[in-house]
Amino acid sequence: MTRTLFYTDEPVLAQGVSEVISAAADVEMRNICTTISEVREYAVDADVLLMDLTSEVTFAVLAELKRAVPACKIVLWANRISTELAYQAMGLGVRGILRSTVGPELIVKCIQRVHQGELWFEKALTDRFLSSTRIPLTKREGQLVSLLSQGMKNKEIAAQLRITEGTVKVYLSKLFQKVGVKDRFELALYGLKNLSSDQGQPADVPHLTVLRSLVIDRTQQLPPSMLA
Repeated sequence: MTRTLFYTDEPVLAQGVSEVISAAADVEMRNICTTISEVREYAVDADVLLMDLTSEVTFAVLAELKRAVPACKIVLWANRISTELAYQAMGLGVRGILRSTVGPELIVKCIQRVHQGELWFEKALTDRFLSSTRIPLTKREGQLVSLLSQGMKNKEIAAQLRITEGTVKVYLSKLFQKVGVKDRFELALYGLKNLSSDQGQPADVPHLTVLRSLVIDRTQQLPPSMLA
């Protein structure tokens, strides 16, 4: 029996998924959580955690859950997700991404497969992984990109990282060449895409969140509104 925990802040969705899982022969719905604090409490008794990709689900939350309950396998439930966010989530230990528009049979199948140790990523997403460029970042580079993506100026970044403003400029110059961008604005956009959902809502990340890498999906054009 696969013990399943579902997190969402939408009551109707919670009821629907609960009915689907309850009807399955070898999958059990242990709890439905509406807050991250409840997830922390109940995940210890779950085999699979299905998490609706709300604004509360950040990289920090995912990393914390993997440290606290390493045996619980996490699947993100999302309608749309960017290549960048999916890749970063996978790097944090997420075992699958389930499109919220799939039918009941695939929901159950995903939970079963992930519990058995498999990964669940649809082909369109894995194809985008293959066409994307992953650029490893040092700890300092990851911090700098995260701060830059929050709109901080060089002086503010220097204060946060306790380095000189001149050192920030040197790091930025090297990052422009490494990532293949022409200026800080373009670098910030790619950083934001790696720290945000596909809807463009920034994740609520701490100032010193460290991106392990930048995933650049150059097959996708930046939205016109972001280039204006």
